[in-house]
Amino acid sequence: MTTPTATASRPLLEVRDLHVTYRQGGQAVPAVRGVDFTLAPGDTLGVAGESGCGKSTMALSLLRLHGDAAKVTGEVLFDGENLLTTSWSKLRAVRWAGASVVFQGAMSALNPVRTVLDQIVEPMVLHDRVGPKEAERRATELLDSVGIPARRIRSYPHEFSGGQRQRVMIAMALACRPDLIIADEPTTALDVMVQAQILELLGELVRESRIAVIMITHDLSLLAHTCDRLAVMYAGRIVELGPSRQVLKDPQHPYTRSLSQAFPTIGDPASRRAPAGLPGDPPRPGENDQGCAFAPRCPEAEESCRSGELLLWPTGPGRSAACRHVPPQHGGTS
Repeated sequence: MTTPTATASRPLLEVRDLHVTYRQGGQAVPAVRGVDFTLAPGDTLGVAGESGCGKSTMALSLLRLHGDAAKVTGEVLFDGENLLTTSWSKLRAVRWAGASVVFQGAMSALNPVRTVLDQIVEPMVLHDRVGPKEAERRATELLDSVGIPARRIRSYPHEFSGGQRQRVMIAMALACRPDLIIADEPTTALDVMVQAQILELLGELVRESRIAVIMITHDLSLLAHTCDRLAVMYAGRIVELGPSRQVLKDPQHPYTRSLSQAFPTIGDPASRRAPAGLPGDPPRPGENDQGCAFAPRCPEAEESCRSGELLLWPTGPGRSAACRHVPPQHGGTS
């Protein structure tokens, strides 16, 4: 089963006031707080931030992959249908056929006792209702498209290298021709050459098939070269959103500036010997609920930053930030 393509007047994906809360020790622990963004067909959105900032939790909640482990509220409109309130039968139709996930850690995501062929054809049989021969033909084409020889189709995951397993994961995500791919750290633990190949592959899919992509990673420079827009998350919130190159060239939020300065410049001995790190640690979920969560680590923080509600507001054409030091302007978008 396939999902209809978003119309020109309606985005493929609209996320509105998304909240994700876990239960821990009888207490409600917020992991994602008030996230908003939109995505059109062919758009690429990068999501960056330190570990524990809510990137993966946010992404997995879009398809309700947390199960009963978390309470998810807000709206996730996929082609106009709210995935947070739709029936399980409709949600199952969207998963794989409408939106699919490339999980981090391909070895743990793939079933070690089933062949690559079995794992790629399974969603085709379940969702597209194709026969075994047609499913195998399509699986062979998919593996070829990601650079895996057809003769390897009956191999097991342990017989592939890390980069090849990641390619298999991408082939699986494409099995039912989805409109959206959520790639959660798709190049983790890969060497730079294989990483470049994987990113080029995803770029080709966007250009040729108009697939929308949400890519999650710690690497800002990687997102700048592969994604149209960049969302920077901290303590469960998006603190800056805008065109990737602009966000990195002229970061508006102090946290984004700290992240961009933490990467040493190749060929610059000064930055290599004295990288500009960020002191302290991100707050644990549920801490610093008032004001700006980044204030305890922010070199520009004032007393007014530590109280009151802080929202993501427009700061220029196509840009927005959640910082009192950045004056609001007309023309920002989500």
